[in-house]
Amino acid sequence: MESERRQSEELHEQSAAWSFARNQDKKRKIPAPQHTSSVKASSPFVILTLKDSIHFSPVLLSKAAMSRSSSSALEMEIFQYIDAHQSDFIKDLKEWVAVESDSVQPHLRKEVIRMMALAADRLAALGATVHLVNLGSHQLPDGQVLPLPSVILGELGKDPQNPTVCFYGHVDVQPAKKEDGWNSDPYTLTEIDGNLYGRGATDNKGPVLAWINAVETFRALKLAMPVNFKFVIEGMEEAGSLGLEKLLEEENQSFFSDVDYIVISDNLWLSNKKPALTYGSRGNACFFVEVECGSKDLHSGTFGGIIHEPLLDLIALLDSLVDSTGRIQIPGIYDSVAAVTEEERKLYELIEFDLEEHRINCGVKKFLYSTKEEILLHLWRYPSLSVHGIEGAFHEPGIKTVIPAKVIGKFSIRQVPHMDLSVVKKQVVEHLEGVFSKRNSPNKLKVSMPLGAKPWLADVNDLLYKAARRAIKTVFGEDPDFIRDGSTVPIARMFQSITQKSVMMLPIGAADDGEHSQNEKISRHNYIEGTKLFAAFFLEISKLHQTLHETSHRETIN
Repeated sequence: MESERRQSEELHEQSAAWSFARNQDKKRKIPAPQHTSSVKASSPFVILTLKDSIHFSPVLLSKAAMSRSSSSALEMEIFQYIDAHQSDFIKDLKEWVAVESDSVQPHLRKEVIRMMALAADRLAALGATVHLVNLGSHQLPDGQVLPLPSVILGELGKDPQNPTVCFYGHVDVQPAKKEDGWNSDPYTLTEIDGNLYGRGATDNKGPVLAWINAVETFRALKLAMPVNFKFVIEGMEEAGSLGLEKLLEEENQSFFSDVDYIVISDNLWLSNKKPALTYGSRGNACFFVEVECGSKDLHSGTFGGIIHEPLLDLIALLDSLVDSTGRIQIPGIYDSVAAVTEEERKLYELIEFDLEEHRINCGVKKFLYSTKEEILLHLWRYPSLSVHGIEGAFHEPGIKTVIPAKVIGKFSIRQVPHMDLSVVKKQVVEHLEGVFSKRNSPNKLKVSMPLGAKPWLADVNDLLYKAARRAIKTVFGEDPDFIRDGSTVPIARMFQSITQKSVMMLPIGAADDGEHSQNEKISRHNYIEGTKLFAAFFLEISKLHQTLHETSHRETIN
């Protein structure tokens, strides 16, 4: 307890340094940034630079004059600025939502490119150096060739005394039309009862702007930046982040060489009201199981009862995958799943999660499990298998008495850490071939895994999570839930495996925001308080990082 008290005092002393630095900066006028664009024809980069650079005074530490109250005063000033300018921040979000940056539909690719240019200009206005990296083009299944939107690599600040935090976000969106069931135009940000409705409001334009607004707040108040900033913003996340992985690999020894931490804000809380920190997600292995009997469909009156029908074979195969309790029936599938530790169980006990509210939100009558812990464990900690559909079978209204010649069942397995994708594929294929062989069917069976994404797991004791936890406590007045995501977040795993840096997911959207759905929204409260959270996080990670390095330095000397 004594050591914790000393560490707390040390951190509080350092936090007050920002107030001291601010007072120094107020004595001098910092010009607003002006930027111009220059293009190097021989380079894949478009470079936006500043005509007039911003100078921030160094952080001056004087422990004799420091106290917690000065740190609180600094936070108060930052938060008051954000509150006073929330209308401006919402206006910016309205401008971004108005761009139909749908990366899925080819005819809207030009809008995605326009959105990337808007985001680049906004970063340049902060004083950042912004590179628009050309990724070339890609070919669609129909042969059409489309340009890939450039990826933004931005940088603001190079103070060697500060940690460098890289933020990832995306500004492309899922398709949306009002006739799909929206109550308002999806590309016109509309505020109703404190909620800001619009496509991209929570996924992911709102969080990207909230981070930028937090950085802008320090600049507007002429405060010394507590961290160096880097930005990776893309426009193809909803279409698989085409080209991004290769870019990260190419930039790993240059752009990412001095990055200390990576923050992603592209997911949601577990609750509608309580903030959360995400430290893991499941992977996803998608499978096709194809059964074929011939070259053409057949009349059921002429051939029904005398042939092995592919659809009956397929239904038997799909039925063999999961039992009525939700347990996967593929032999060996659970062998690599790590046992749940006591420390981990305690995290689940502390999570605020209303089963009844969750049941009502998803519109089902009953869950497979009756306790909060069992529900969350099966959502995050254990693998699951879901059947998604059957291609080739008649599915339109009415009756069509046909026996399809070929059908394809589609299912996926959400795998957890320690499960090997290649082993999972082998287990699935062997199981289905075993079931199929017992049917003595002459039909052709083909099993494939067209997509496989690995799970991601972070350390909740990492400095990033400690800083974020403190920032959440400061802004929301309570500790966050530490949660995993039952879905797959390839980008977190990608950054972690390529850069070998600390990666954290720091959501600001609520559970009912409806990402990808009709009437997607972010509440005004979450958007503005999320901006404050990011600003508070900048201060906290700077303090903890500096403390860590001072401790390491003392240990080296001793």
